Amino acid sequence: MTKSPSTLGILLFGATMIVFFVVYYFFSGVNYFDISLKANAFVLPLIYAGVAFWSVKSYWNNNRVVTFKEAFKRAFVPMFIGGILSIFSIYAFLNFVDPDAKKLLNYQYVTRQKAEMDKEYESARKVLKHQKDIDELDKKYKERLPSFAPEAVKGKDMLTASHFSGYFAAILIFYVVLSVFFGAFFRTRTIYQEQQNQE
Repeated sequence: MTKSPSTLGILLFGATMIVFFVVYYFFSGVNYFDISLKANAFVLPLIYAGVAFWSVKSYWNNNRVVTFKEAFKRAFVPMFIGGILSIFSIYAFLNFVDPDAKKLLNYQYVTRQKAEMDKEYESARKVLKHQKDIDELDKKYKERLPSFAPEAVKGKDMLTASHFSGYFAAILIFYVVLSVFFGAFFRTRTIYQEQQNQE
């Protein structure tokens, strides 16, 4: 049975929130930000791509002719519904239900940025041979250090409404690219099979 794209979108929303709360309840410690980042980079894209594929494939199995538009819609709509509901829910949870989790994520984000800057600085310093280049690198490093001082990062917030809008805009690009791929793939195969049947 082929589920409607909106139903699959609700199911995707549920799956996203399960992943979010699993990370929240079991990993909200020292590595909360890193694990959240990995879940968003590896787990969720696989789930969304899998559901988009299943949505288009199940529709394709039950229809002799599938246009690019139909295949695109079948892939895009579930991801869009699941994604937008998830973004709103996670934003509301972190800003209104548990602001301490938001503070922890912000703190770990800044700490990670500082650690990455230190790592880049140390590796660059090992490679440089001329004292002039080393002095210039040291100067740039010292200029950036004050931006990580406690006073400078006190009000830093990467989980505002505008940031969430930016994250969703980036995610939308992933949805569109994946939907275009599935639309082209399933339309092309359908046309090819129709030609074979006519022969």
